[in-house]
Amino acid sequence: MPRPDLHIRIAQARAQRVAAGRLRARRTVTRRDGIRCEVLDPDGQPRWLANFCSNDYLGLSQHFAVVNALQEAASRFGAGSTASDVVCGHHGPHQALERELAEWLGAPRALLFGGGFLANLAVLQSLLEEEDACVQDRLNHASLIDAARLSGCRLRRYPHADAEGALRQLRTLPDGAAMLATDGVFSMDGDLAPLRELALVARAQHALLYVDDAHGVGVLGPEGRGSVAAAELRGGDVLQLATLGKALGGYGAAVLGAEDVIGHLAETARPHIYTTALPPAQAAATLAAVRLARSEHWRRDRLQAGIAQLRRLAALHGLELLASDTPIQPLLCGSDARAVAMAQALEARGYWVAAIRPPTVPEGRARLRIALSALHTTADIEGLAEALARAWEETGTRVAASSIQAAHRGIARLPEDDGSRN
Repeated sequence: MPRPDLHIRIAQARAQRVAAGRLRARRTVTRRDGIRCEVLDPDGQPRWLANFCSNDYLGLSQHFAVVNALQEAASRFGAGSTASDVVCGHHGPHQALERELAEWLGAPRALLFGGGFLANLAVLQSLLEEEDACVQDRLNHASLIDAARLSGCRLRRYPHADAEGALRQLRTLPDGAAMLATDGVFSMDGDLAPLRELALVARAQHALLYVDDAHGVGVLGPEGRGSVAAAELRGGDVLQLATLGKALGGYGAAVLGAEDVIGHLAETARPHIYTTALPPAQAAATLAAVRLARSEHWRRDRLQAGIAQLRRLAALHGLELLASDTPIQPLLCGSDARAVAMAQALEARGYWVAAIRPPTVPEGRARLRIALSALHTTADIEGLAEALARAWEETGTRVAASSIQAAHRGIARLPEDDGSRN
């Protein structure tokens, strides 16, 4: 039997994505000023948009103190770290950042990684073996799912936010070590994991609770210490991932937990040992961002006020956002076509909101993922709510008409539930 041709396979896969309307295209940002971005359109023409899809929740990515720290450290340490942490890549700013993160998040020790995906790979591959088990929320981030599969452990998934389901899954795998892994804030729905209940389950089943707090650190809990602190859990009892590229506005990630666990990761984790360390200047910039996040509580206050304002205005316009008290405010559109049409209609009015489609979200659950920042003004949010209401009305008519035309051609399926109960 002849060997499959990869080029043919790639072409076939792309044709399937085209047929399903699921091609993904990068947008090029040429300038940024707060929440305003100059973005190139498909014809290469620049246009300024109000950005409502960034994870810069506290508005720190362009803060002068953060940028100054980056520039000053670059002048001293250069552009890169030049080696792995365990060779000669670990610099003073890395050590200072790890200590500050551990103190802030209430953990005995922190370890830096090049990104959240790498950190999750490191944790699961270093701590779990083939006979072990990893029980995960069904809506966990892809990096947690992939990390479990690559570790070779037995992966089981429980219904979303269902602590009893997690307990049932752990009971089916009584042999070997066990890890219970969950997002702290779910990146596409914006809701919170039931961490206190999951902590009880983990303790009863002698499992390690691992919380990917990418979207919680900086935003939730006292001093912005994240979903673990918001659930009144101690950092030393839970393994926690803090992403540095979202609320902190930089790049990279850190894993925080008990001294023995973090020490084991530092000595064995392949994504830590066999890759170049973060640039020292980036670590210095993140250290400045952490100190701002800890001290400037008004940023979280303003962010929460913006969330409340958007939800209030959306309700007034008859738009039903998913239940979320975080900066992630999803509006379900149902079909891929409507989500894309909504995003295009918003962009025509000057607003950049990402349309999220399967496989990132389940079939029939395409949505707009609205992301708020402390830098959004009341006028920005009022304008977005008005634009959303108009786009919802326009696209409902347009998508319905397209479905009727397709049905006449004999190629349409029954219309998906696009959530247009309003």
